[in-house]
Amino acid sequence: MGKDIEVIRDKNAMRRWSRERRKEGETICLVPTMGYLHRGHLALVEEGKKRAQRVVVSIYVNPSQFAVGEDFGSYPSNFEGDLLKLRALGVDAVFNPHDLYVRGDGKTFGEECSGTRRTVSCLEEGGENGHETWIRVERLEKPLCGVSRPVFFRGVATVVAKLFNIVEPDVAIFGKKDYQQWRLICRMVRDLDFAVEIVGSEILREPDGLALSSRNVHLSPEERQKALSISKSLQKVRDDVCNGEVSTEKLKHSVVEAILNAGGKIDYVEVVDQVTLHHLKRIQSSAVLCIAAWFGGVRLIDNMELQAPI
Repeated sequence: MGKDIEVIRDKNAMRRWSRERRKEGETICLVPTMGYLHRGHLALVEEGKKRAQRVVVSIYVNPSQFAVGEDFGSYPSNFEGDLLKLRALGVDAVFNPHDLYVRGDGKTFGEECSGTRRTVSCLEEGGENGHETWIRVERLEKPLCGVSRPVFFRGVATVVAKLFNIVEPDVAIFGKKDYQQWRLICRMVRDLDFAVEIVGSEILREPDGLALSSRNVHLSPEERQKALSISKSLQKVRDDVCNGEVSTEKLKHSVVEAILNAGGKIDYVEVVDQVTLHHLKRIQSSAVLCIAAWFGGVRLIDNMELQAPI
């Protein structure tokens, strides 16, 4: 049984907690999550404990990164189970706010994201007094997930900036499974001079290779088996690159073929530069192959960093 965790729901109380720790000379690490924690999230916490004296985990399903019709309303949740896992790891505080946005008309999440009206995201603008300030990382948000989810990274960048302003961490840990998100946050921190060190943590996988994700719970047993085509195709790409293949079109073709043959639907398969996310025709430097694919009603993402063959 780990130590008790302080659950904080008010943003002003969260800020006071952090500033009290700072007065005592302690450093703070933030691990932002949307809850329904798995081993991948817990690995982020363990990394955070190595890098700071206090660890705060935020649990908040951010409405502004979901478009109408996406899975905001069905995103899995088990708050009490999350607390048990975090308590066992010795987490100091959980920040679990009800809402981080100013609402001009008092509507609830359910009303705003029902799909009965056209809205930019599941965060209704709320009239003259509602939330209207957004952070855009203009180039990095456009490729990959940004094509099919055009409001996603605007919402991610904005909520992460809000969390940084509230928690005031020294370090923040992000999983590299969400590769574009990690790079986008790094760029935002650089450009806006946030005094936060951003750490990317490696992908954790199930024994059969499937990348850990909270959305995996929505896969049927058959869909889950088919989804293994993603990690298997990534492994084949790594082997092909090690054997001298540098044509990104050939590498992408093998991935697309494997996923389609397994019954998946492709959102994108791209090989891009690890930092700029620019499309690459040949692997001549540090690259990353990024995948987004649907199996049933579940959209899965995965990636693998690649180096040019010697």
